[in-house]
Amino acid sequence: MSDLAVIGGSGLTVLDGLKIVRREPVDTPWGRPSAPLSHGRLEGVEITFLARHGASHVIPPHRVNYRANVWALHHAGIRRIIAVAAVGGIRPDLARGAIMIPDQIVDYTWCRGHTYFEDGLDHVVHVDFTRPYCERLRAGLLDAARRAGIDVTGGGTYAVTQGPRLESAAEIDRLERDGCDVVGMTGMPEAALAREFGMRYAHCAVVSNRAAGRSTETLSMETIRANLESGMTKVRRLLVEFVTGG
Repeated sequence: MSDLAVIGGSGLTVLDGLKIVRREPVDTPWGRPSAPLSHGRLEGVEITFLARHGASHVIPPHRVNYRANVWALHHAGIRRIIAVAAVGGIRPDLARGAIMIPDQIVDYTWCRGHTYFEDGLDHVVHVDFTRPYCERLRAGLLDAARRAGIDVTGGGTYAVTQGPRLESAAEIDRLERDGCDVVGMTGMPEAALAREFGMRYAHCAVVSNRAAGRSTETLSMETIRANLESGMTKVRRLLVEFVTGG
């Protein structure tokens, strides 16, 4: 059984090319995950896939049961997670369809179940989150992109907002002043929960639109979905290259 999972976000509720062998419904101490775990083979390599927003993409970012999702993957034997997420581009060079492999994250969310260490503890637990992403996984993704001829940005800061509404232009100005390069709604607490389990975790952030106030485009879900197509096509190629190792 593989120790690698892909968590798919908006635009990636199904991983094309994944030959599913088994779908596993899971009950966790935190409730049900967003969807059954899909165990299968991608180009002959065993991986597990989980649709973050549900198989029909009906769970909004602030309602995702992140603790159940990560718990289910960990207890299925997963030790490495590649999380795919749609984001808005703040930095000028991050246009629609661009891919960034971030190396830092800033959490602006609230009222989400963000830790496993709450009740019934015999001691307080603090997890080191200095470098929130696994450098080995990041390096593997960047190397796979190079082999596949896919242009990616190899670092940057992912701002995580609460959602489900999109941000105001003033809020994006604030995020830019804070040093953020892209903005999304699902990066936390997912990354921190994986760290609490000691799992290796990396993000593949796909720019679906320019962030608020950074273009004259009217933002809508229809526009975002249309813009995601080219980016997710590249992500699928990147994932195949990553799992097959060239």
